Amino acid sequence: MADKVMIPARKGKAVVVDKGQSIRIINTYGSQVVDTWIYNLHDLSEFQSNEHTRAALLKLQFEPGDFVYTNFRRPIAKVEQDTSPGVHDMLMAACDKYRYQLLGCTEFHDSCTDNLANGMKEIGYEVHETPSPINIFMNIPWTTKGDLTIDPPVTEPGDYIQFRAMMDCIFAFSACPQDILPTNGVDGEITDAHFQIF
Repeated sequence: MADKVMIPARKGKAVVVDKGQSIRIINTYGSQVVDTWIYNLHDLSEFQSNEHTRAALLKLQFEPGDFVYTNFRRPIAKVEQDTSPGVHDMLMAACDKYRYQLLGCTEFHDSCTDNLANGMKEIGYEVHETPSPINIFMNIPWTTKGDLTIDPPVTEPGDYIQFRAMMDCIFAFSACPQDILPTNGVDGEITDAHFQIF
């Protein structure tokens, strides 16, 4: 198994994952949400799509054995393992400068939208829009009436989720910098996370 690669706190990282390889996303310190995007390496107009995945699975979130589908309705990754309680979010958009403005920020604030663009740029790719991410480890409970809340993650240090690439992919990550709401825990502390490819 390859060495762990750090997703720096508040920042983004992207990596190529070949078809058949697995990637493990690790909540190293236990309460860090990792926004995750998966792109077709050979055509960035095809990417993991939460709405298409929900339609295929008829579920609000996946579990081991399920596939993640693209906007072209093809499986791009398979959920192989999940040592966390299995609480992830496929409803919320990535944070951006507009989100922080609505929360009262008057100065620059790191965001998952910027982290996606910067992580992709670091490995030589450019994205012009921000698809809705898989918010790994994010806890967004819902009610039968359709109400949502933003609660702290329920993960423990070292919990991980593992995907297998069903095509040549780029996985892009953001160690979510949300420190105003309890997205990353009640104390708002943003930490590093890690991934491994094997």
